[in-house]
Amino acid sequence: MAFNLLPGKIVAVTGCSTGIGRAIAIGAARNGANLILHHLGDSTQADIQEVERACKDLGAKTVIVPGDIANQETASAIVKAGVSTFSRIDVLISNAGICPFHSFLDLPASLWKRVQDVNLNGAFYVVQAVANQMAKQDSPKGGAIVAVSSISALMGGGEQCHYTPTKAGVKSLMESCAIALGPMGIRCNSVLPGTIETNINKEDLADPVKRADQERRVPLGRLGKPEDLAGPALFLASDAAAYVNGASLLVDGGMAISLQ
Repeated sequence: MAFNLLPGKIVAVTGCSTGIGRAIAIGAARNGANLILHHLGDSTQADIQEVERACKDLGAKTVIVPGDIANQETASAIVKAGVSTFSRIDVLISNAGICPFHSFLDLPASLWKRVQDVNLNGAFYVVQAVANQMAKQDSPKGGAIVAVSSISALMGGGEQCHYTPTKAGVKSLMESCAIALGPMGIRCNSVLPGTIETNINKEDLADPVKRADQERRVPLGRLGKPEDLAGPALFLASDAAAYVNGASLLVDGGMAISLQ
């Protein structure tokens, strides 16, 4: 979907080798942006190269940055690559995250910590690093930060007790950053996807009973696709949303309001 929302903008997307991040990165290229493409590392090298080819085919200039988003050095590397390649960063889409389903009573402390480190600490590191860069820039000043939270920020999940707090934290982080960074012209918003078919939930949705239950709860009658997130995220990142700050946009087909 192309509306020329981001003409000439420099957009950093974390965790964009597959799924929602991939769809957002390619969507940004389709809307005129140049891209800083972050991915985990060696295990995702082939996927990120495919994303880069797709972006370049749409006319975008790109730079790839590997690294574990849970390490603060990765956030610094993203900023360094953006500045050295493009001289600035206009937009950050903080998307990198994990959701390994696990029962609560035997949830290992190591898994709890890993999900916190990736989903919440990683978001903090990259948002802080990019915001510091945006605060230095002029012509134009400011920027836009969009974080991918989740419908799980608003409701619980029996096998997501380690995941839902991180997504509530990401939503809260954007609300607080909207206040802290707004005076610098940096807008901060979040998107809250519902059930989107990605590699994260592929195994869970392979259960026909679970899949049918998820579909039944969505008034639109289908589960989401990664591309369904691209439009809302890119709108919030664009100048068309110049007065939107601190918002949390549900992208769930109506699941959150359904009592069925």
